[in-house]
Amino acid sequence: MKSIILYSTGCPMCKALEKMLNDKGVVYHTISDIEEMKSLGIMHVPVLSVDGKMYSYPEAVKAVMRNEI
Repeated sequence: MKSIILYSTGCPMCKALEKMLNDKGVVYHTISDIEEMKSLGIMHVPVLSVDGKMYSYPEAVKAVMRNEI
């Protein structure tokens, strides 16, 4: 099973990606700690981490739509 983390602040794009993941039945964990995001170099959200590979919002949307996640 893949380790999937959604880095989110609850912004509209974050909520849209969260809805897509939920609609596809993807099991994930959400992290909203801004200091943790900064420590990882995340400067914009949402970011989706899949087994350590980071996806920006556009990349994540494409991967979810292609059922790659």
